[in-house]
Amino acid sequence: MAFESIWLGVFASLTAGVATTLGAIPVLFMKDISHRVLDTMLGFSAGVMLAATAFSLLVPAIELGGVEVSVIGFIVGGFFVYLLDRYIPHSHIIKGSEGPSSSLSKVSLLILAITIHNFPEGLAVGVSFGGGDIAAGLVIATAIGLQNIPEGSAVAFPLVREGFSKKKAIWYAALTGLVEPVGGLVGVSMVSIAHFLLPSGLAFAGGAMAFVVSHEMIPESHRKGHELEATFGFILGFAVMMFLDTILG
Repeated sequence: MAFESIWLGVFASLTAGVATTLGAIPVLFMKDISHRVLDTMLGFSAGVMLAATAFSLLVPAIELGGVEVSVIGFIVGGFFVYLLDRYIPHSHIIKGSEGPSSSLSKVSLLILAITIHNFPEGLAVGVSFGGGDIAAGLVIATAIGLQNIPEGSAVAFPLVREGFSKKKAIWYAALTGLVEPVGGLVGVSMVSIAHFLLPSGLAFAGGAMAFVVSHEMIPESHRKGHELEATFGFILGFAVMMFLDTILG
């Protein structure tokens, strides 16, 4: 069963990651997309992620391990991503460079930024499958895949604006999704081998995702002056995920 869970977790996180490619494909047919639309899509993705964090990660963590374990895991998860963000050099398309200075190329720094962003998503999928609850794992994988589609557009179109070819923009968007099965493998292996870690793992993944939403996605969606559109996108994404969690969970 553990072996089956590991493969399911890796496959589901890979499938969710590949969804970024779907979001990038429109660059082949459109010259550009407005910042207003991109910010609305980012808000939608943030809403989906936060709802998945609350309903599919934190609620089960509290039910399985109690509030104390969940609170500690949540805080540690958020702090873990903070350390990655603080000490790994990376660059955001809009915000620019963060972390320690580096001689890496701009493309490499962009990929590192998206790696920091996407690793917790794959981890969340893997941890969910590692607990043996296939339905819960499918809910998280669906949530991550759903928010990865607009995220693919949010990666590809700005890259084209930066001067990258359309094919390279799609390739880099697809490449960002390949980080997620790595997180999925870590999460599902950890919980499958040591099942008692499931509540902590769920809360840890929840804290990691909450940090990404608050520190990266919401600020990015508000940076160009489209706060209202991004907020309504957030509300819609949260509502969609709340509905999906109810019918799939």
